[in-house]
Amino acid sequence: MAAHAVSPLTGGLLRRGVPLHHSRRLLAVAAVAPEAPAPTPAPSQPPPSPAPPRKGYFPKRGETVELNCEALAFKGKGVCKVAGSTFVLLCDGALPGERLIARVRRLRRGTFAEAAKLKTLEPHHDAVEAPCPLAADCGGCKTQALAYAAQIRHKHLQVRDLLVNVGKFDPKRLESSEPDAILKPIVPCDEIFRYRNKMEFSFGTKRWMQRGWKEKEEEVVEEEANEVDGYALGLHAPGFFDKVLHVEKCFLQSESADKVLAVVQETWMDPSLGLTPNDVHKHVGFLKHLMIRTGRNVRTGTPEVMVNFVTACYKPDLLMPLVDNITKIPEVVSVINNVNTSVGNTSVGEQEYTLYGKPNITEMLRGLTFQISANSFFQTNTKQADVLYELIEDSAGLKGDGSEIVLDLFCGTGTIGLTLARR
Repeated sequence: MAAHAVSPLTGGLLRRGVPLHHSRRLLAVAAVAPEAPAPTPAPSQPPPSPAPPRKGYFPKRGETVELNCEALAFKGKGVCKVAGSTFVLLCDGALPGERLIARVRRLRRGTFAEAAKLKTLEPHHDAVEAPCPLAADCGGCKTQALAYAAQIRHKHLQVRDLLVNVGKFDPKRLESSEPDAILKPIVPCDEIFRYRNKMEFSFGTKRWMQRGWKEKEEEVVEEEANEVDGYALGLHAPGFFDKVLHVEKCFLQSESADKVLAVVQETWMDPSLGLTPNDVHKHVGFLKHLMIRTGRNVRTGTPEVMVNFVTACYKPDLLMPLVDNITKIPEVVSVINNVNTSVGNTSVGEQEYTLYGKPNITEMLRGLTFQISANSFFQTNTKQADVLYELIEDSAGLKGDGSEIVLDLFCGTGTIGLTLARR
């Protein structure tokens, strides 16, 4: 079985098939992204000159420093140091081989610090051009500017370090040529974009603006309910639960899902509709989340899209203008309304209502047909899950005579156990 990997984005195990810059769970994967120079945006206002490091360097909060990035840590942060110093600063957006200017933001009990990248001085190794213009500001794709082959390499190194330093495995056994070697090569994925069958976007009252080269991160402060300039629908800014980066399209989801997102963005802020986003501080507002799932019709192979609006209460009349517009998209076969009346901001509601079409969509996996509801736990990378499950079948070494019992614990939809049951 191929190697497990740990996501630098989440610190959790990666699911096979999820690129490093997008990953959420277990076992890494993907095809090599084409290499291209990564452009460094010209700052509209140059950052202040960094202070020279001192002997026995220890940073101060707010200090501007020149850093060299040496490696990748969990959650996609670059492991950086000031020249001539051993003190570690973790910096978002910094990639191995890059020389940069950053500002110290937090000191962590004197053992390391966190910094915010201000400007690239020399590009990192394995640079590619990020296709998404929001990649530098979005919390979902922190290493999109790193060639996929390099992402795989860094995943492999992170897993190896964990097995040696935490698991106390013998390094010689990890990557030997013997069949019982613990650490197998990572199996790459053919598609590193448009692979997710589920995306969840948040409505918010604080719109996070793209960062400029200024003394302070630029953002729009919270505004009154009748001022739509502060409203946003998109993904959370890194490190903030209450700030939303406005997203018009996402390279992680299907093109059919992008059509839905575009229509919702064009409609929901129309003042005549009376729709308000949820304010996570005041606990007011109607719209909480927009979840878009993509499956496929098992007979025709065409996409099936489910749209799930998560709201603070059940007011279907408020949603109908949105429903009318998105159901003009042929791929949309289901519109759901999950109602979450709690002050929590989760996407799972206490009640669920079908506003249009059927209550589920279908998907094929290892020759089996699955019905997926709005709140189903299902592998988000269907194609690579198929590859993963085939490897699991081969690794299990089942006799195939029906005499064995498979325990599929904490199994969600039970896809692994169901695919093994046939053997």
